[in-house]
Amino acid sequence: MAALWRGRHRWKRTNCLQVLTRNLTGKYDYDLVVIGGGSGGLACSKEAAQLGQKVAVLDYVEPSVKGTKWGIGGTCVNVGCIPKKLMHQAALLGTAVKDAKKYGWQISEPICHDWSTMADAVQNHVRSLNWGHRVQLQDKKVKYLNIKGSLLDENTVKGLTKAGKETILTAKNIVIATGGRPKYPTNIPGAVEHGITSDDIFWLKKSPGKTLVVGASYVALECAGFLTGIGLDTTVMVRSIALRGFDQQMAGLVTDYMEAYGTKFAWECVPKRVDKLSSGVLQVTWMDNRTGDEHKDTYDSVLWAVGRAPETKALGLDKLGVQLDKETGKIVVGADESTSVPNIYAFGDIGEGRPELTPTAIKAGKLLARRLARHSAELMNYDSVPTTVFTPLEYGCVGLSEEEAEKRLGKDGIEVYHAFYKPLEFTVAERDASQCYLKVVCARDDDQKILGLHFTGPNAGEVTQGFALGLQCGATYSHLLQTVGIHPTCAEELTKVNITKRSGLDATVTGC
Repeated sequence: MAALWRGRHRWKRTNCLQVLTRNLTGKYDYDLVVIGGGSGGLACSKEAAQLGQKVAVLDYVEPSVKGTKWGIGGTCVNVGCIPKKLMHQAALLGTAVKDAKKYGWQISEPICHDWSTMADAVQNHVRSLNWGHRVQLQDKKVKYLNIKGSLLDENTVKGLTKAGKETILTAKNIVIATGGRPKYPTNIPGAVEHGITSDDIFWLKKSPGKTLVVGASYVALECAGFLTGIGLDTTVMVRSIALRGFDQQMAGLVTDYMEAYGTKFAWECVPKRVDKLSSGVLQVTWMDNRTGDEHKDTYDSVLWAVGRAPETKALGLDKLGVQLDKETGKIVVGADESTSVPNIYAFGDIGEGRPELTPTAIKAGKLLARRLARHSAELMNYDSVPTTVFTPLEYGCVGLSEEEAEKRLGKDGIEVYHAFYKPLEFTVAERDASQCYLKVVCARDDDQKILGLHFTGPNAGEVTQGFALGLQCGATYSHLLQTVGIHPTCAEELTKVNITKRSGLDATVTGC
């Protein structure tokens, strides 16, 4: 009995402070404590537990400014990839219904969309994922604590419950995977009081109605795209360029398609104030930077998509000397995800220079867990990470943009193969395929190694995922031509691309 007692935790209560101690079983309470229960943090904690580590994961979601709350799983599960893709699918189905008439389906008019039905279904699926994550943690013997974590030193974490009770945990290693949250502009009257962000849009019980989306990031365009697709009057306000950091030719094709699709764009415009009128609608005043003129219009909702801020302020990092990037506020990390303080690691969106993508966080988290458990020395490879923007016409890419390739190798150092193609599905439906395009950016040498691959069209994510493997294996243009395409598909056009931009020849694909 005494031996059994020695192997267990016991709790000591000192005033309002709960201190977790261990009796004669080791120096620390845990081998690993992970702060952040998003995709990366969960992956890291579960991997470490499977490798025999004693692990705790702390997760606490501060409600959004509008009071929106959600469960474990982080941005991707609750207010990102998952609900976004499902609402994108809802919009694609609306387009498919229109196409169906051309294919012989007899569909009675009018066709309308019900927000509450979609939102309830999406939210129920998200809740099922929250539950699934908790079950997985339990099955893998990871201690889950719904408390807000901060650091006291390189081996000690303080947890704070919603009720204000404190818990102290010690660990050999501490991992920070707290991600980021959407930003509100701080210099626009009414922005916070009357606006929403991507933390709120997926949890609205009622339709957002006529919506102004401010910003032109992939989050902005994806939200504007599905709102347009389900029949809502939607405007995107763009200060400068769309999809900063992405290939700009491809970005132009994406926004051109969206404009044809029905999304309105206010280019080179900046909002000045948001006022709520007595009728309940929101009046937005903005400036057109091209003309200097001021404009006003009314909307039911204003969605701010002007960037994200890392969740670092409440972690106590400054007291420990954890180095942060002065511009972004993100944690400066090494190739092994280490910070400037021993035993403290950080990865995912919180890491400076890291892609803000769920799959990279998951993979980086697993690899970090293996290294900390001394099971592997493998580092995360952040080169040629594929991604897709789920706009009405999807855009998938992997590797370098044309601009970045040219910057690195010079205009004469690259060869760009490209093609405009028409998906077979678009033909009978008589849909415009002007923006369906692909390009392969290669080094202009004997091997013609593929540096970047870009594709706009249906199922872009599915297409890009397969070709991403090729880039990881050092694929060349000749490898691409040696690959037999699957007919008839959009992806096969990449195996046939043969017109270079340098040639100036028409890149439109003819025939089947």
